[in-house]
Amino acid sequence: MNNHSSSVNGFYNFLTTTLDDLNRSFDHHHDHNQNPNFISTHFLQSVLSSLRSFHSQLTLLVQRLHLPVGDKWLDEYMDESSRLWDSCHVIKTAFSSMENFYMSGLNLTLIHPTHNHQLCRQIIRLINGCEREVWRFEEENRNLTETRIHPLLFTFEITTGSKLNGFNGFRGVLYAMRKVSSLLLMIMFNGFLVYNYLNGNNDEETTFFENCNEGVFGLEGLMGSVGRLYKRVVQKRGIGLFEIRNVREAMGELKEELGRVTMGEDVDLLELEEKMERVKCCFGLLKCGVENIVMEIDDFFDEIVHGRKMLLDICTHHIHNHT
Repeated sequence: MNNHSSSVNGFYNFLTTTLDDLNRSFDHHHDHNQNPNFISTHFLQSVLSSLRSFHSQLTLLVQRLHLPVGDKWLDEYMDESSRLWDSCHVIKTAFSSMENFYMSGLNLTLIHPTHNHQLCRQIIRLINGCEREVWRFEEENRNLTETRIHPLLFTFEITTGSKLNGFNGFRGVLYAMRKVSSLLLMIMFNGFLVYNYLNGNNDEETTFFENCNEGVFGLEGLMGSVGRLYKRVVQKRGIGLFEIRNVREAMGELKEELGRVTMGEDVDLLELEEKMERVKCCFGLLKCGVENIVMEIDDFFDEIVHGRKMLLDICTHHIHNHT
């Protein structure tokens, strides 16, 4: 096995191992949360970290393969890094759209609950506003899914066979990267939005992620890992964000208790305060998780810019050395 084959197969093995780790992490995550239909921001951070590490390893692999200057491989690398950039920008936009929601929720928790009917009605109105905010950003994200996410994930050419061996195997690497990154980006989007557009019922998507007959040594095992993770997270589960589910439940319980106060029922003030504290805690966890993901996406943007510049500099340096 030559150095090029060793490097390419090492990259495939890295992708496979990381995806299998995510699969196990997903199982552990749901065993802990005891709810198979929601994904936490913590798990989504793991997904995003994996995507970043894949891109980093891809950039390093280019240097080890010593690809010819001025060949089409650079254009294909630039196209893939641009696709990652555009996809993560859409995801950042979607996550950032939650800010009004969790800030409104944290503001309502500044009000100290009492048996005062008027104050309770005020808090109920604020909760209703938060619920409308959830519906608003979910609808915005549905539109993003249909107009931007799906085209970014599924509009590139599906290549099989000997073509994937081009550029010392780098074309196969790019193809594998596109499939894997499409899956991870889909998980990111599936994590914070309950919708039916990307829920595994689309035959095109199912075929795309479960096709293991790529015709290139090393890809079969990787595509098996892709198919397993797709079935586990997207096709059967993964239909919403765990922290939003908790926020909604906490607000619903508080709203019900406040409604009892306005109806003149006898309500334990300590229990009312505990429900308000739970709402505050849930909104705080959501805020922290979303902000961490947005910051990590920003770091990824910097890495993409650095990777593109590094490869352009290498090519420029080689050109100068040959003139």
